[in-house]
Amino acid sequence: MKIAVIGGTGLIGSRLVEILVARGHEAVPHARSTGVDLLSGKGLPEALTGADVVVNLTKPPAFDQTSPAFFRTTMGNLLTAAGAAGAAHAVILSIVGADLVPGLVYYRAKVLQEEMLKAGPVPYSIVRATQFFEFIGTVMSWTSDEHTVRLPATRLQPIAADDVAEAVAGVSAGAPVRGTRDIAGPEVFALDELGRITLAARGDHRAVVTDDRAGMYAAASGDALVAKDGAAIAKTTYREWLARRTPGGA
Repeated sequence: MKIAVIGGTGLIGSRLVEILVARGHEAVPHARSTGVDLLSGKGLPEALTGADVVVNLTKPPAFDQTSPAFFRTTMGNLLTAAGAAGAAHAVILSIVGADLVPGLVYYRAKVLQEEMLKAGPVPYSIVRATQFFEFIGTVMSWTSDEHTVRLPATRLQPIAADDVAEAVAGVSAGAPVRGTRDIAGPEVFALDELGRITLAARGDHRAVVTDDRAGMYAAASGDALVAKDGAAIAKTTYREWLARRTPGGA
């Protein structure tokens, strides 16, 4: 099966291509660095020629007010090109709870992307994942200084990027779901607790201050970002993942 992976050189895309190739598929990574620009449409028809499946893992340069326009344009270009190429399956990666946090413009933009895919001409699948382990450090950096890290007590169920890539690979190589599959990590944490676990593992002695107005995730409440019944639960725990990436880890 020939699978075109748009955004195939990024965190999830590079892992996805490796998994698919190992399973015998012709998975081809595409990105601006390879001459494919989903925003302008440059190189897209050529990238999708002969592709049975197209996976879209692209993201905007910023998670701000420009993100809805980015997804509106890129999904429009992708659906037009995929339809013209006769692709039999289109897959996107979205976010668990995206529709439950209207205060975040980026989440609203992801919902827009999902709605465009559903209304498009190509049979589709949506994989929704919780927050990646790999992004926790970035989240902490938004509201930190040399002494403290300020984080809300927002509940998250984070997941390893490797596990996300495995889930997307399984969906991409299968029949179109014509719906949504959710995947999450095995544990639920408050974000401020995740911060303390992360700093301790790194030997960072800064204090975590619970501040329910700090950062992007202050906009989420309750269990909006926690997987609901029916989600696939990955096996990798956050502490296992941290141990492999910090001094003294495997």
